[in-house]
Amino acid sequence: KEVIKENVGGAESLSYSFLQVERSAITSKVALSRYEAVRMVRDLAKKHQSAALAQLAMRLRAAAGDDQFAKVKGLIQDMIERLEQEAEADAKKKAYCDTELSESDAKKADKTAEIEKLTTQIDKMSARSAMLKEEVAELQHSLAVLAKSQAEMDKIRGDEKAQYKTNSADMEQGLKGVKLALKVLRDYYAKADKAHSSADGAGNGIISLLEVVESDFTKGLSQMTSEEEAAQAAYEEQTKENEIEKATKTQDVKYKTKESTDLDKATAEATSDRSGVQEELDAVSDYLKKLHEQCDEKAETFEERKARYEAEIAGLKEALQVLEDETAFIQRGSLRGVVRHVATM
Repeated sequence: KEVIKENVGGAESLSYSFLQVERSAITSKVALSRYEAVRMVRDLAKKHQSAALAQLAMRLRAAAGDDQFAKVKGLIQDMIERLEQEAEADAKKKAYCDTELSESDAKKADKTAEIEKLTTQIDKMSARSAMLKEEVAELQHSLAVLAKSQAEMDKIRGDEKAQYKTNSADMEQGLKGVKLALKVLRDYYAKADKAHSSADGAGNGIISLLEVVESDFTKGLSQMTSEEEAAQAAYEEQTKENEIEKATKTQDVKYKTKESTDLDKATAEATSDRSGVQEELDAVSDYLKKLHEQCDEKAETFEERKARYEAEIAGLKEALQVLEDETAFIQRGSLRGVVRHVATM
């Protein structure tokens, strides 16, 4: 034992003393790397005003102080994964919002245009129907006036015809009487008996007077008949015109009433359709309002969030790389120590 001690004691002291110094250097390097990683995370938290990164820096500092190397790396790696997941979720939300907003805006525009189109149709149909109803009212009033006029014509014509029958009968009766008187007088004065020869002059005067009366009665009857025939012809002509006008206007009332009724029905259907489209538009508008509340970027835009996520992830990866370099350094240092220790043995 003494021999061994005397022969190897110096070498042993030199070898183990050198190994302890190297381990001390490695420990200092490791601590420096860990605190550098903590500092990087802390600076990253300050730069981006991130409470999560600030909390991570505190946890890393505690773990580094406890010399928990694996835990430090795990915390950073967890945060990287968390940020990547948040960035991915944010990107998906952005894509969802863009798609939904675009489609909803298009639907809103379509429904608005459809409502405007239906409103235009309703206004046109309503105006046309109102105009037709006014025309029908005017036609019905015209028909009422025409019917009243025809009734008055019928009454006047009836009275005139009755008066003609009475007057013509009297005229015919008077003419018949005059003719009979003329015949009697002519026959009387035509006899050969001269008993009445002294009255021939007076008889001729009476006969001449009766002949004038006969002529007047004949002319009067003829004029009366002509006037009756003219009045009847005028009545028939006017009645025929009235019948044509009545038929035409009655047909117009029929067609215009039908068109107005059809327009009212179409207007009601279009109004119902517009109400349905309006409900759809209201639903789209409500959905758009919720989308804007969910998707509108109030403080930070998507591009800004994306840049922040990328910067935070890059910073954490850089900090993680520092720790990875620390691992490699420890492994290299430990390996050299073992080699030297073995070489001195």
